[in-house]
Amino acid sequence: MKAIGYYTNLPIDQADALVDLDLPEPEPGPHDLLVDVHAVSVNPVDTKLRRNAAPADGQPRVLGFDAAGRVRAVGAEVSLFRPGDRVWYAGSIARAGSNAQRQLVDERIAGRMPTTLDFAQAAALPLTAITAWELLFDRLQVRRDSSGESLLVIGAAGGVGSILVQLARRLTGLRVIGTASRAETRNWIESLGAHEVIDHSRSLGEELRRIGAGPIDFVASLTHTDQHYDAIVEALKPQGRLGLIDDPATPLDVMKLKRKALSLHWELMFTRSLFQTPDMIEQHRLLGAVADLVDNGTLVTTVGEHFGTINAANLRRAHALIESGTARGKIVLEGFDG
Repeated sequence: MKAIGYYTNLPIDQADALVDLDLPEPEPGPHDLLVDVHAVSVNPVDTKLRRNAAPADGQPRVLGFDAAGRVRAVGAEVSLFRPGDRVWYAGSIARAGSNAQRQLVDERIAGRMPTTLDFAQAAALPLTAITAWELLFDRLQVRRDSSGESLLVIGAAGGVGSILVQLARRLTGLRVIGTASRAETRNWIESLGAHEVIDHSRSLGEELRRIGAGPIDFVASLTHTDQHYDAIVEALKPQGRLGLIDDPATPLDVMKLKRKALSLHWELMFTRSLFQTPDMIEQHRLLGAVADLVDNGTLVTTVGEHFGTINAANLRRAHALIESGTARGKIVLEGFDG
């Protein structure tokens, strides 16, 4: 089968950073779905792994942590799906990814694809929807009836921010404040429902005072947390909560949180699948809930750009755009050559 992967960690401007491959067909295990991949999207985790995670024993590593497709075959113990079902999922960092014609995924982390989206539109959402949902409701423990409370989303125009803003605005009573530094991304965040947008290239404290925002109840820091850390601590209300998903270049000084009794919450959507946690099936249920919200018009897809068919050249372009830090929404690719 056709696939795209890498053998060595290389800068994305080199042709061998991602290469076209021909790999054996995968065989499903007891809980696995074998999925014909129709569309994928690209996430920052793809670029991080390509740069830093060396494949084992000279074998190629296939990336891809978002997919939408159709079930081709199922394992002996599968009960949630059957061949022909349309599914979407984000997969596991411990297994081969979705940049292949066929992929194995545990049924407990796959969901029913929305009926109102095509494959490319659907592929934009799973990883970011899971991350945003878990960050908002599981880590920060935001209540649905959170009227009078506020959420600051740092880096709101990216993939996770694009769905987090929607979830917070449409499912809670939070005052949602996003950050952006360009007119294009500011308009994008506003279109998704943010009450206000401030400029993260300026002082966050001054920007929050400019819009009349008092102490913030919740901060979701999606990028450059180390750069904004002192400003975040200052902005948070006593006993407020900080959630983050990025990899700070410098260690965070947790002692700065003590005086206000602030809490720090990490979100990694791969934790459940990586450790096979007892509540792993929650991601199946979560994706089902998101599909319902899409189908009833509450949430919209976050496609930013469509980069064409799934091949090495197009994936290199997608990685390069993500690494530039200027991507808006999600980059999707669809179908295979030939």
